[in-house]
Amino acid sequence: MLDDATAAGIAETDQLDWKSRLPPEGTLAQSDLVKDIAAFANSGGGLVVFGITERDTKATGRVDVGDVTESYERTLRRVAVTGIQPPVFGLDIVRAGNEGKRALVVVVPPSVDAPHLIYRGNYFGAPVRNHADTEWMRERQLEALYRIRLDERRNADSALFDLYDELAAGRATSERAWLIIVAQPRLPVTTHHLDRAEMQQVVCDTEPRALGWARRSAGVHPLEAVDRLNPRRGLRRWVLVNEANGSRSWREAWMAVHDSGAVSLAQAIGGHRISGSEMATLPGNRVRSAHIECSVVDVMALLREATSAMGAMSEYAVVLGIEWAGDEPLVVETVDGSGFRFDGTSIPLARYTKVRSAIRLDVDEAAYLEQVCALALDAVNQGGVQNLQTMLQSAR
Repeated sequence: MLDDATAAGIAETDQLDWKSRLPPEGTLAQSDLVKDIAAFANSGGGLVVFGITERDTKATGRVDVGDVTESYERTLRRVAVTGIQPPVFGLDIVRAGNEGKRALVVVVPPSVDAPHLIYRGNYFGAPVRNHADTEWMRERQLEALYRIRLDERRNADSALFDLYDELAAGRATSERAWLIIVAQPRLPVTTHHLDRAEMQQVVCDTEPRALGWARRSAGVHPLEAVDRLNPRRGLRRWVLVNEANGSRSWREAWMAVHDSGAVSLAQAIGGHRISGSEMATLPGNRVRSAHIECSVVDVMALLREATSAMGAMSEYAVVLGIEWAGDEPLVVETVDGSGFRFDGTSIPLARYTKVRSAIRLDVDEAAYLEQVCALALDAVNQGGVQNLQTMLQSAR
């Protein structure tokens, strides 16, 4: 593609910038690349391509940018976070070409956080693309972008809670508590929707990931209550239909991957059966903290696999709630050191306040697991439980 672009003399645009040389790693923070990244983020996204010579904005040839190390890539991502406010996350850095014609493509995603500002000494400004040039925004442009940002956040919150309410509607919450989790991208996925085979592969890959984070014996996994082999098409989503019926109906669960990139779960979390020496069925208002953790793990594992398949590596907003309409207060209980039921530190809840979190996908496994731990801990802390009980502790 780069050879074709130079042969055709493709010109720079609002979404494309040719550059011949990479800035040295030690000067990245002070280079014009920071301004270029902010400008593209403020202009709907775009590409900065290193390794292309140009004349009058048109590509004329190829030059070798050398070997791009992992250290250089990490520094590049870091300056997009530390040198720009709000930070620009989710850069895609692509190495292209063979020795003698090596190029580097920096893909800047569209952003809902515009305007992005950069600072130079005591001054700051918001760069923006104007065809092949980078210019500075005027006051009216800044005002308009701030207004758009606030409107987008309101719309995103509305969509998030509309989906939450849809999942909670019609559940028998006066009989047993229901756990609702919705994870929604800040920018809806428009590039790729999963077909049936891809969705089946996502689910197949999700199970071992989830069980690697929280062992099967630690609690009740909603993945084990749904039909993992036969995802069904719903309203702009793939649904993992509940198959916990009859004597297993106490573990009812419904999971879905939406065309927008959202992932959701509705699960009966109260009235679960417990095994071992205390073999019993819990009342509908009592919830085991380990079961909440397993639900968080399954959703976040499904999110990790689905977003990888869909190419939706943006930031996600997550909301988690427990819906209970019975007369007794909701109780989140744990186990003591011997594994027996323990609610000595539990806080009886007249109402469970929804937990909200922002989850980044453009991080490695360890950093992602830290976010999963934080979400699970927030979910059980509200009920007075101070510690995680599953293997999630190994990520800390």
